[in-house]
Amino acid sequence: MKLLVIGSLAESLVNFRGDLLRELVARGHQVVGAAPPGPPWVAETLAGWGVRFAPLPMQRTGTSLRQDLELYRAMKRLFAAERPDGVLGYTIKPVVYGSWAAAASGVRHIGAMITGLGYAFMPASSLPQRAVQAVARRMLAAGLSRCDAVFFQNPDDEAEFRRRGLLPARVRVVRINGSGVNVERYAQAPWPEGPPCFLFIGRLIRDKGIAEYIEAATVVRREFPQVRCRVVGPLDSNPSSLTQQEIDAAQAGGAIEYLGALRDVRPALREAHVLVLPSYREGTPRTVLEAMATGRPALTTDAPGCRETVEHDVSGWLVPPRDAAALAQAMLGLCRAPAEVLRQAGTRARRRAEEVYDVRKVNQVLIDGWIPDREKAA
Repeated sequence: MKLLVIGSLAESLVNFRGDLLRELVARGHQVVGAAPPGPPWVAETLAGWGVRFAPLPMQRTGTSLRQDLELYRAMKRLFAAERPDGVLGYTIKPVVYGSWAAAASGVRHIGAMITGLGYAFMPASSLPQRAVQAVARRMLAAGLSRCDAVFFQNPDDEAEFRRRGLLPARVRVVRINGSGVNVERYAQAPWPEGPPCFLFIGRLIRDKGIAEYIEAATVVRREFPQVRCRVVGPLDSNPSSLTQQEIDAAQAGGAIEYLGALRDVRPALREAHVLVLPSYREGTPRTVLEAMATGRPALTTDAPGCRETVEHDVSGWLVPPRDAAALAQAMLGLCRAPAEVLRQAGTRARRRAEEVYDVRKVNQVLIDGWIPDREKAA
């Protein structure tokens, strides 16, 4: 079969869907990855896996109707040229416009992956924002109505979609354990020596809890100046992103060490003792899974998508979202705890990654839901 996977960021095809794309190729399918143009290494990496890259004129965070209509037309041209048997979109624009274009082009298997709720479901602060969100949700419902299967990464997101009436009765709804993690690529690493090292990995947007992390790190470093609080991740075009000046100020004040945006986060994970992700909401946070596979426990929030990843006080810890004081107290508690407590939590985190989040198990469920067995054999 010819299968087409659409994302809104070129790098995500490699970083988040790479194992899925390689698995599809290994099963004998022709695979095309589509996204906005990205750095050259994306197309080169995909080509090395036997996956062709198709650029799309997509503005990930734009709201221009003219640009979105051009995206829809470009998708229809792509489907007409490629004639795929199946299309899988993830993130809102690939889900909405990809599903519309796939249905209009007669694609047999249309899947949508909900990797988080995003802007359309955030608390609105103004009437114009509420209006835009209402339109976005209607468009999302229309896109999902064209799908055969919809994949959710956590039960809260599925419940929210059902509450709002966004899921047609005929659509197959499948729960998957996030994007999974390659437990061989993220191998369990030896426990590091030295004082505790906390690590935040993610886009530097406020919804990821980066502001709370910096505030908590300030408190922790005041009491334990030998403790390291590191940050990895890019600044973002999202209006809620921290600025370079804010990051520079946090570094200058001694709260954090900023390592920048790393293509490979494994060395940073190996040097850390605890991953910290104080996110307000996720689909399923990939960074937590990567930390767990590396043998590092996570301190994350009791929030949708995050709370499912760790077993509190077993393989990690949960704190309330948007609460820098609670986060600081949890980090201080870990600083005071014997090193063996953290190390054992890391061992249990690795076991959980293997049992629940192994990407091979996740991809099996996803592929079975997207392309039913009777169709695979056809």
